[in-house]
Amino acid sequence: MNQKITDHFDVIIVGGGHAGIEAAYAAAKAGSNTLLITLNAQKIGLMPCNPALGGVGKGHIVHEISALGGLMPQLATQSYIQARMLNTKKGAAVQGLRLQIDKHAYQRLAQEKLTKLKNLTIIQDSVIQIHTDSNNCVTGVRTKSEKKFYSVTVVITSGTFLNGMLHIGTKNWPGGRTEENAVTELSKNLRTLGLKLGRLKTGTPPRLQKSSVNFDVMEKQEAANLNYLFEFYPHKTNNTHACYITRTNERTHEIIKKNIHLSAMYSGNISGVGPRYCPSIEDKIARFEHRNSHQIFVEPEGVNSEELYPNGISTSLPYEVQKQYVQSIKGFENAVITKPGYAVEYDFVFPDQLHETLESKSVGGLFFAGQINGTTGYEEAAAQGLIAGINAHLKQTKKAPFILERGQSYIGVMINDLVLFGVDEPYRMFTSRAEHRLLLRQDNAFLRLTKKGYNLGLVDEQLYQDFLQEKKSIDTAFEILNQKYSQTELVRLFGQTQNKKLLLEHVTEKLSDRAIQTIHAQIRYAPYIERAYKEIEKMKRLQELIIPATLNFKNLPGLSIELQEKLTKHKPKNIAQASLIPGMTPAAISLLIFKTKSK
Repeated sequence: MNQKITDHFDVIIVGGGHAGIEAAYAAAKAGSNTLLITLNAQKIGLMPCNPALGGVGKGHIVHEISALGGLMPQLATQSYIQARMLNTKKGAAVQGLRLQIDKHAYQRLAQEKLTKLKNLTIIQDSVIQIHTDSNNCVTGVRTKSEKKFYSVTVVITSGTFLNGMLHIGTKNWPGGRTEENAVTELSKNLRTLGLKLGRLKTGTPPRLQKSSVNFDVMEKQEAANLNYLFEFYPHKTNNTHACYITRTNERTHEIIKKNIHLSAMYSGNISGVGPRYCPSIEDKIARFEHRNSHQIFVEPEGVNSEELYPNGISTSLPYEVQKQYVQSIKGFENAVITKPGYAVEYDFVFPDQLHETLESKSVGGLFFAGQINGTTGYEEAAAQGLIAGINAHLKQTKKAPFILERGQSYIGVMINDLVLFGVDEPYRMFTSRAEHRLLLRQDNAFLRLTKKGYNLGLVDEQLYQDFLQEKKSIDTAFEILNQKYSQTELVRLFGQTQNKKLLLEHVTEKLSDRAIQTIHAQIRYAPYIERAYKEIEKMKRLQELIIPATLNFKNLPGLSIELQEKLTKHKPKNIAQASLIPGMTPAAISLLIFKTKSK
């Protein structure tokens, strides 16, 4: 563990989860003297929920982290045990790489990388107070052991630990994760600083003993042989472990319905809102009564692990009920529960109190990233950590902030959604959230963002030069093709199916498989991509139309009561922001433009 004899740092990171890892890595690699304070250094990089990274939307985020020079993709490439590409029957824009991870190897690698990282010091402690000056700007932190550390920037990545409460059945006790203490003092301090906090909930399924499960009666999930994973350089896949699929049944549902009143979610013990798109099994059965079964993905937790993760049966029912319903499932008849599932309820900071840099609007130098901002998922947390770490470094060096726009990345979409609309349930990324998803594909993530990562000091020189070479080959290929063919002819020849041999015959260029994917997608989606770029330019013009702070949306003629309420709640700064509010109509936008120009 790195240790430097000092109490003054450029950047302080609080928390060692996926957001904290990326924030610490980005700030330190960019050149800031960085301190990471975590409750337990041995838990850095822990995967407390499903042992996997990526998927549709989430996989796009990990590619973007990779293009910007973040750590998560490097760790994933070195610790995966199975690779799959989701949505392969659909277009390139909505396909998603998903890696099954050896969670123990991932955790070990994360700790090794951070321990060896220049400019980073790691200590075990709990932050209980953020110190500020008379201008409400950060000056440092105080820990539970009464140590003081000084810095003008602090990044809070506390995950589920703020006032965390664990629930199994009717029993509950303080905790951030199983067998880990909650953090109570920091929530009080954040409220004292004027921040508004709320309550959210997430959960996890019971873990099962591998040797007690019958895989022969389950559906085997086929792995994929791929040439690339999340990193820039090619990587031939080495799939070593299988995943399986089983399903709940009517007997399972009967057991849960009979005991649902014992679930913490239904007993009234939990006030926090859970994730709509990753509900507990109790929620699924209560909300989808017409369905007689639900899929369960049976995932190994590691190469040498005896534990399985049954993805899809997250629960807070009592242990005995968990045992009953688990053993009613095909293949789980003799399953042994090694750890019961549980729900965790925790404090979060409403993210509409933040700038797009993830810095607090009211407390200068105080940044937030991860679940504390109301998101769910390792990938969403890591992306926020990366952006917060970058901006904490830039702030302390007095440089311009780094902001990704919606048209540039899924990360930009996520952060814009969070700070503009806030959350009323845990936020999860989907491709449907990105209005320009044809531009934001996995194959072109490096084309979109690698130069930015290089300019920030996060992408190494050799990788950047190799990236430039690939970019040049793509640009040259398009020049040759555009000279030879019209757009209609290009679509006819190359747009429908990805014909590598035919393409290489026409361009005589040395093209990587990823470059070929990019060329194919650009040709196939050309008219839509052109339209998307025009929309982005239009949005930029609308950003220049600033809505007067004095404009009262209530009782504005021509606006429905619903839109009046939404505009009053979200307080858009410009017409571009107003147009992103769900339910906003062209007529309403026209009215706002008229009112803005007439002021």
